[in-house]
Amino acid sequence: MQSGGARGSRADQADHRRAELLEAARRVVLERGLASTRVADIARATNVSGGLIHYHFATKDDLITEMLRSTSESEVQRLREIASEPGTAVERLDRVLRFYIPASRSDQSWILWLDAWAVGVREAHVRTILLELEGAWIEILAEVIAGGVTGGEFVCDDPQGAAERIDGMLDGLVVRYTLHAGNMSRARLLHHARVAAAREVGLDAAVFPA
Repeated sequence: MQSGGARGSRADQADHRRAELLEAARRVVLERGLASTRVADIARATNVSGGLIHYHFATKDDLITEMLRSTSESEVQRLREIASEPGTAVERLDRVLRFYIPASRSDQSWILWLDAWAVGVREAHVRTILLELEGAWIEILAEVIAGGVTGGEFVCDDPQGAAERIDGMLDGLVVRYTLHAGNMSRARLLHHARVAAAREVGLDAAVFPA
């Protein structure tokens, strides 16, 4: 009879291998793009056989879906932590805005999601992850705004609508910023985000920290 410890050890090894394959898939996708990535590319990046990858993930779509969902869940968890940290409603809102916009034009997370948007137009399994991520971001932003209203710092009769409008505006500006369109710097992107958010909650953008 096999011991529970042995079974647990094998399960841990399988989890570790799956995590390695997901990370490799992310690296390859960032290099080659979602549409151009093949299982063979991921196998080569991890020095394993394609058969081993298919042992853990039945299809390439399964692997890509789990990689995107894992990335999304990690980012949403971090966003929730940032949003729940102590501070005024303005400080919490500013932290959320700063987290959402790219750290730079080479921000790997945003490059991945921009690529996913293009593929998601035709690929339902990618589109599903994008909708989950977008929904979570809007939900957290709406919660921050609603908390500010409850605390008397914000004036907003529709936190959900405000979050949706901020989200839509930022997505468009991030695309411009990432593509080097016009004079869109990260500082200007953050300024636009703050102005839009301040208007939605009845404040002047000057309330945000310098």
